Amino acid sequence: MPPTRKYEQRLRARAAEETRRRILDAAHQRLREAPSEPVGVDKVAKLAEVSRSTVYAVFGSRAGLFDALGMDLLERGGFTEMVRGVLHPDAREGLRRGVHGNVLMYAAHRDVLRALFSMAQLEAEAVAGAVRRLERGRAEGMNGLAGRLAEQGVLRGGLTAAQAADVLWLLTGFDSFDLLYTGRALPLDRVSAILVSTAEHALCS
Repeated sequence: MPPTRKYEQRLRARAAEETRRRILDAAHQRLREAPSEPVGVDKVAKLAEVSRSTVYAVFGSRAGLFDALGMDLLERGGFTEMVRGVLHPDAREGLRRGVHGNVLMYAAHRDVLRALFSMAQLEAEAVAGAVRRLERGRAEGMNGLAGRLAEQGVLRGGLTAAQAADVLWLLTGFDSFDLLYTGRALPLDRVSAILVSTAEHALCS
């Protein structure tokens, strides 16, 4: 392939990624500034300075936009680091790091995530699907961690991996974080300490 063509392809790819980033940032801004209002494609397109058709070309649908936004929020909030923490060879340390990383991830974009989770109750078609997929990933991660805790003999006597996964599901949910962070106005390190300590005391011998 001629160098000029390669260069043109790189420019097009860069422009496409910049457009995608602008649209996601616009959706993020819209949720943050007007959390109680529906997020329409027209408003997002206007904020991103693109056409409505461009939004659909990039994400396929309004639901696709929310799917991408949900994953983008987690990734920018430290999703990779949180997963790395959960997968620590020592399952008990993975428990500590995973719960702590989860708290940091939620805190990074708390207002937008609060709006997204709240909207899922009202807009099943576009938003609830995105939230369900995010939560499905969390469930899989907690099931895996619970299984490793059981395999390494860390769980309290009589506690099964399935029961441990239920506890982890409760303690790593956004609402558990937000009840402490927003509801009790606790500092982030205190929120993390409470949830990590609760998880260890509930699950570990």
